[in-house]
Amino acid sequence: MLKTLKVFSTPDDPSRAIADALRKIGATGKTGEATRKPGAVTLLHGTTVGTNALLQRNGARVALITTSGFEDVIEIGRQARPRLYDFFFDRVAPLVGRELRFGVKERTDAEGRILERPPEAELTRVREAVRRANPDAIAISLLFSFANPENEAAVAAAVAELGKPLSVSHRILPEFREYERTSTVVVNAYLQPLMQSYMERLAERVKKHAEELGGGSGAARKQGEPRVSIPRIFVMQSSGGITALESAAREPVRTVLSGPAGGLVGAAAMAGRSGFRKILSFDMGGTSTDVAAVQGEVRAGGQAEVAGLPVGVPMLEIHTVGAGGGSLARFDAGGSLRVGPESAGADPGPICYGRGTEPTVTDANLVMGRLRPDRFLGGEFTLDSERARRITSEWLKKQGSRLSLEQFSAGVVRVVNANMERALRVVSIERGYDPRDFALVAFGGAGGLHACELAEALAIPTVMIPARPGALSAFGILVSDVVKDYSRTLLWRLADHLQQAVRQAVPRAKLQKEFRKLEAAAQKEFRAERWRGALQYERSLDLRYRGQGYELNVPATANVTARFHDEHQRRYGYHHAGREIELVTLRLRASLRTPQPQSQSQPKVTRQQMARKPSPRVAPVEHSPVEHAPVFFHDKIVTTPVFERGNLVPGRAMRGPAVITEYSATTVIPPGKRFWVDASENLVIEIR
Repeated sequence: MLKTLKVFSTPDDPSRAIADALRKIGATGKTGEATRKPGAVTLLHGTTVGTNALLQRNGARVALITTSGFEDVIEIGRQARPRLYDFFFDRVAPLVGRELRFGVKERTDAEGRILERPPEAELTRVREAVRRANPDAIAISLLFSFANPENEAAVAAAVAELGKPLSVSHRILPEFREYERTSTVVVNAYLQPLMQSYMERLAERVKKHAEELGGGSGAARKQGEPRVSIPRIFVMQSSGGITALESAAREPVRTVLSGPAGGLVGAAAMAGRSGFRKILSFDMGGTSTDVAAVQGEVRAGGQAEVAGLPVGVPMLEIHTVGAGGGSLARFDAGGSLRVGPESAGADPGPICYGRGTEPTVTDANLVMGRLRPDRFLGGEFTLDSERARRITSEWLKKQGSRLSLEQFSAGVVRVVNANMERALRVVSIERGYDPRDFALVAFGGAGGLHACELAEALAIPTVMIPARPGALSAFGILVSDVVKDYSRTLLWRLADHLQQAVRQAVPRAKLQKEFRKLEAAAQKEFRAERWRGALQYERSLDLRYRGQGYELNVPATANVTARFHDEHQRRYGYHHAGREIELVTLRLRASLRTPQPQSQSQPKVTRQQMARKPSPRVAPVEHSPVEHAPVFFHDKIVTTPVFERGNLVPGRAMRGPAVITEYSATTVIPPGKRFWVDASENLVIEIR
C-alpha cells in the first residue's frame, strides 16, 4: 500500500528533512537486506545535492592530472557557441583552475599501444606537486586511456597515498572525446567530497533513527530483544535506475539528475497503466521545470550538459528550465515582464508562505484563485492570501507599474507558460516528434496548474495528471530497477565486423567478446553490493556515418544497420543507405528487476470497463464541490467548483471549469474541458 508524506526541505542539510520524514512515518522493520524482500526496510533516495553544487559552484577544490600538453583541454573545450551572435557571452569557467592542472609525461596511441610509460621519477614529481597544492579531490584523465588504462592506473596508484578521493577516467567513462571525458571525470571529483560527506550524514541519521525505534543500541538494548536492523540506502541515478549508497558516493556524477530522473520514470510507469505509451513529461516544482519525451520506454542518452558542463555518463534526456512555483517575477530595463530563472527557493519562499517579499508564480496562482489557501498539503499548511495580495500590490507600486494585481498575476502565468512551452518544443518538435501524437503527463506540485494551457498551445490532445502528482518522483524511484551502465569506445568500421556477419547470419564473435567483458564487470559489481537475482542485459551501439562527428544509439540487434538508417531519417530528415557506417561505442545496461508497489486502493470499476472512454454524455456529479471559488480564466472571473480528488468517481466524466485539490498538488481545468479519473487513479483531461 502506498502512502505519501511531504515535509519542507532543509537546504542547509537535506538529510535533516529525510530524518524528519522518517520520524513522522515511524519507519521500522526486521531486516535491511538488499534483496528488498517483504518486511525489509529500504530507503530509496533521490537527491539534488550534486545538481545544486554544480549550479552554485560550491563543490570541492580539484586537482587534474592529465597527459603533458593537454592540461588546457577542459578550458579550450569545443568551438560551439551557445549564443552565436552574442558578443558579450561569457563561457562557463572550468571547474579546475590553471594552477591545479598537472601534466604527466606519458603517451598511449589511439590503438592502445603504450609509446611512453611514466618513469618513477615523473610519478614522484607529479605526486609531490599535487601534495603541495593540497586539493580536496583528484581527477585523472590521460590521453587514450579508454584504449589502454595501464598508464592511468600507474598514475592513480602513485597519488593514492595522498589519501584524497580519486576519480579515474577509465573507471568512470572509458570513451573517446578527450574534452567530454575529462569534463565528466572533473565533475565527479568536484562532487565527490561533498556527496561522500552528505551520504555519511544521511546514513548516520538513518542509523540513529533505527536505533531509537529499536530501543537503543548495543548495551542499551534489553537482553533478548531482537537486533535492530539498519535499513540500507539506495540512490537514484540520472540514467533512471537505483544504485547502492556506496556507489553513488564513489561516482556522484551519475546522480546529478537524480530527482528529475525519478519523476520521468514515475511518469512513464503511471502513463503506461492508463494506456499512454507516447508521453511528454512535465514536472513543475518549486525552482525549475523538467520536460522529456518518451516513446514506449524510458531511455538514457550518452551525452548531456549540466550547468554548462559536458557530462558523458548515461543520463535520461531531460531538459530543464528555470521556471517553477518559486520563480521570481520582475520588470526588465525595458519594462517587460520577466519570470525566472531566479527563484525564491525554499527560504524565504513565495510571499504567501509567510517569509518571502518578492512575487512568485505561486503567489500569482493564489491571487488568480487557482490555488486554494486552506487546502494546501491537505490543509496542514495555510497559504497567506492577504499577505500575498498586500505585498505584491506594494511591490507593483514601487516598480511604477499601472497593472492591477489581477492583470499582473495573469501576466506572470502567461510568461512562465511561454518559458515552459519553449522547453516542451525542445524535447518534441526540435527532436522530430509531433506533439499531437503525445499525451502531456503533468506532475510536481505545480504541474497541474499549468498543464491544460500548455497542451492547448501545443495542440496536445490529452493531459494526464497521475495519482499522487506531487510525489511522483518518489514513486518513480520506488518502481525503478537496480541499474548499472557500462561502455567502451572501439571505433570499428561496421563493414569489417558487423555487416558481413549479418549477411552470413553467424555469431559476431568479436563483438560478443567485448560485450561479455562488460557483462563480467556488471556481475562483479552486483555481487559486491549483495544483490540477488538474474541480471537482465540491454546491449546497444553508438553508430555514425563515416566522417560524421556525432552518433546515434540503436539496439545491438541483427538489423542494426537498418535501424540506424531509420533513426537517422527520423532525427535529421535524411539518411544514406549506401554510406559506410562506423561503430563508435558499445553500451551495456545491466538491470535487476525490483518488486512493484500496489496502489493504495483497488479500482472501483474493472479495467475492461476503463479501457473504454467514458460516455460522451457527461454524467451528473456524484459528489458536491467542497466550495465554489472565483477563478481567473482568460482574463475573466469564473465561479468555479472546487473538488477533492479523492471524491471523484472513477469513470464519471465531468466538464470544466474545475479546480481539483489533493494533498500534494492542485489541478486547474479550464471551462469546457472534459475530464475523468480512470481505473489507475489517474486524472485524464481531453483538450481537443
